[in-house]
Amino acid sequence: MCVIVSLLSPVVMAEQVNLYSARKEALIKPLLDTFTKQTGISVNLVTGKADNLITRLKSEGKYSPADLLLTTDVGRLYRAKQQGLTQEISETEVISKLPNNYRDEQGHWLGLSLRARPLMVSVDRVAAQSIATIEDLTKPEWKGRICIRSSNNIYNQSMVASLIAQLGESATEEWVNGLVKNFARPPQGGDRDQIKGVASGLCDVAIANTYYLAGMLSSEDETTKQQAQKVKVVWPNQEGRGAHINISGVALAKNAPNKAAALKLIDFLLSNESQLWYAKTNHEYPVLAGIPYSDILQSFGAFETEQVPLGKLGELNSAAVQMMDRAGWK
Repeated sequence: MCVIVSLLSPVVMAEQVNLYSARKEALIKPLLDTFTKQTGISVNLVTGKADNLITRLKSEGKYSPADLLLTTDVGRLYRAKQQGLTQEISETEVISKLPNNYRDEQGHWLGLSLRARPLMVSVDRVAAQSIATIEDLTKPEWKGRICIRSSNNIYNQSMVASLIAQLGESATEEWVNGLVKNFARPPQGGDRDQIKGVASGLCDVAIANTYYLAGMLSSEDETTKQQAQKVKVVWPNQEGRGAHINISGVALAKNAPNKAAALKLIDFLLSNESQLWYAKTNHEYPVLAGIPYSDILQSFGAFETEQVPLGKLGELNSAAVQMMDRAGWK
């Protein structure tokens, strides 16, 4: 009888969350460790490239152990939603503080941090006032002076998609063609490589996310820091639509086995404590108002941002990629 009672007794399992993350472990694990200490909920972290994690979610189907998908760029969150891999995130008191523009209309994903993608120019060779808009980069005087990464990069795809949403396809295609003609070299490397290209004199202007420059400026490697100091941020389109922004964000997996614990983790990632960590440690802009930035982010100055519904960046991704291909943006 004792054996039967033992077998029938409910097993109390410790709460846990299974997180698929396209963010590198160093950029998220300190927060997850703090969450576990505060709540007792363990987080099983699986890291990998965003597209690979989405493919994994799809192949696992209803048997997937994943509770949350955390990734960079709204284009990937949109892709996961379109493939039926996500579900609506129940709104909590914390989530309700998030601006509508930083979340999916149907609640399938929401932003955790903002990333801005302005111009990075040479301190010595480019006067900040010489570029007012991103459209200026197609002018003849910038021929052979622009560094940017490949069209395969989702950040650039979303940037072009954002332009399509605001300017229309014809004007954006004209811009893409003009930009490609002014490349200093065939696109290669990541955002840091574009910044290094400006620092070395290979080009005079790069388009890159601010946290890459901030990471270089805060590097313990003196060479890296010196390279970054040769570059300054220029915020384009400040008299008009504003500078391009995107998010790192999270989606709730369609078959999340630990939904309640997953929602607690989302709330934690949107807490003032986590938002401050993003701003001070990762040098990313918080999605909630009133959170102080790192000194480095403050040194880049205040700026106006685009107001495009972020879901549009995913919706127009295919059109953007085709446009870049037609222009010969490799």
